[in-house]
Amino acid sequence: MADLDQDTNLRRVLVVDDDELSQQILSKTLEMDGYQVQVASDGNEALTVINNWYPHLILLDINMPGLDGMQTLKNLRQKTNYVSTIFISANSNPEDIIKGLDAGADDYITKPFDPLVMLSRVRTQLRIKDIRDDLRRVNGRLQELVEIDDLTGLFNMRSLYSKLQNEVERSARYGRSLCVLMMDMDHFKNVNDDHDHLFGSFVLSEVGKIIRENIRKVDFAARYGGDEFLIVLAECTPEGAEKFAQRLGDYISKHEFKNENHSIHLTTSIGYAVTDSEHPYVNGKELVRVADKALYTAKEDGRNCIRSVDLGLNPDAIQKSRRRPDIKIK
Repeated sequence: MADLDQDTNLRRVLVVDDDELSQQILSKTLEMDGYQVQVASDGNEALTVINNWYPHLILLDINMPGLDGMQTLKNLRQKTNYVSTIFISANSNPEDIIKGLDAGADDYITKPFDPLVMLSRVRTQLRIKDIRDDLRRVNGRLQELVEIDDLTGLFNMRSLYSKLQNEVERSARYGRSLCVLMMDMDHFKNVNDDHDHLFGSFVLSEVGKIIRENIRKVDFAARYGGDEFLIVLAECTPEGAEKFAQRLGDYISKHEFKNENHSIHLTTSIGYAVTDSEHPYVNGKELVRVADKALYTAKEDGRNCIRSVDLGLNPDAIQKSRRRPDIKIK
């Protein structure tokens, strides 16, 4: 898909060359064709411009003092954002051209060059960049469709366990504690039975929104299935997990789930497990199992309450915490 950046006058091209005459020829040729142009005389200066100006394309000389073209390109290819790069060099023998292309350049132009041919090859690389950018956007969207639950906007279980295991390993590496929280909507079957399934879907969508608004950027959450949700709190102490569980449960219980035809108040049951910061490693699936056990206990104890497990104390010891008096469903 095309965007405004495909207009020539919005394209940014960086010319990197220590020869002033080459700089002038390249710059004037590009500017006459409508491109925005900046110049740099060596690799270090070029990297500074790249980090602040974000060019779409770089015309890069190889032979420069300080950081030469090959070293500059090596730095570029280590960056997350791909920048199309064309070597422009007086090194015209086949070995040099092969070396430059194998190093990661998108094209190689030898000096002296024909300005019209140079412009044509610039346009070619920008077209390839557009295709690459479109593919990246499409792949990103496809990844979202695979990972995200349409109803709640939270992760689904396809992607959850790999993300959780990565966070478990990161927490273990840095000696940090980690919390997995399981939450179930109390008496949710009554919502579908007494109202309708569309309203039930609306409620779940609202719960997903509430969760997204109450977790930090370092945390993540998933719809575990049905009306059950899983939340991972990074670098979270038992005290912090308890406060979060209390706050989330209170927020939901005070929220009126209301659309054009129905209105209801609901409570939640919450179970969570916190790893021990001294011995933080535990398998991600096992951590979910322990949190789910705490949730099951909360439901057995009458719902609308919190139960927790501190893995550093005793993984089988369920700790009790009542949130608030039961709220009757209207």
